[in-house]
Amino acid sequence: MSSRQWTNSQKNAIYAKGGSLLVSAAAGSGKTAVLVQRVIEMITDKSNPCDADRLLVVTFTKAAAAEMRARINTEISNLLKITPNDKNLQRQQLILSRAHISTIHSFCNELIRENFYK
Repeated sequence: MSSRQWTNSQKNAIYAKGGSLLVSAAAGSGKTAVLVQRVIEMITDKSNPCDADRLLVVTFTKAAAAEMRARINTEISNLLKITPNDKNLQRQQLILSRAHISTIHSFCNELIRENFYK
């Protein structure tokens, strides 16, 4: 995947298993890169892959959410250049548009709309 040199704290955030994760750090510290790598690791996990639309990734701004979605899509595209017949990667790229990558406000509003119109 990424050839970036991660700090120990970043590695811990990327590879943590078994539940939810909160990544909180200063501006410019690599939060978005860490979360993108975490998503990539989760959706490409050979033993227990997770579909992108089963994750909830929350950021503070709509711009950050859009950037994160774009970076995830770019990383999937880069991986598909290496393994173009990878069915899982093809699927993840298709369902990425349905992934919950948003601000907390947008996610809550979406839940309200879904439940209100049931």
